[in-house]
Amino acid sequence: MREKNISEDRKKYLRKIRKNKISVILTQIAILLVFIIGWEVLARQGIIDSFITSSPSRIINTFLNLSSNDLMHHLSVTLAETLIGFISGVILGIIIAILLWWSNFLAKVSEPFLVVLNSLPKVALRASYYHLGRRRNAEPLLQWALPFP
Repeated sequence: MREKNISEDRKKYLRKIRKNKISVILTQIAILLVFIIGWEVLARQGIIDSFITSSPSRIINTFLNLSSNDLMHHLSVTLAETLIGFISGVILGIIIAILLWWSNFLAKVSEPFLVVLNSLPKVALRASYYHLGRRRNAEPLLQWALPFP
């Protein structure tokens, strides 16, 4: 019913916009295909170092064979450790925030220490991971620092 109310000029305009969108999408796909095919050819010819940049066919083969090397098990362990560490860090952060809000004395005493800890790059804590003996439960111990601003 709405089609009948649209003028012919409007229909032409909408067709032109639709054709323009389709041509943009097809051009983008063509550019992507030329890039991927060129990358594959250059890697097979040895013009680019496939050790550094790999090749699309090797990436696809590796992706298809990910399940053969127990990747899902490793991902689930990493996800569990990250979630445990993050949730415990959030809970610890809320408890500390409540304590500092209730006690003005505790807030003033701990302020310089919190400023120093806040200025410490979180990546620097990664080095302490090796001092923990790389135990299975060491990863969540480091994740507690992430929720703190």
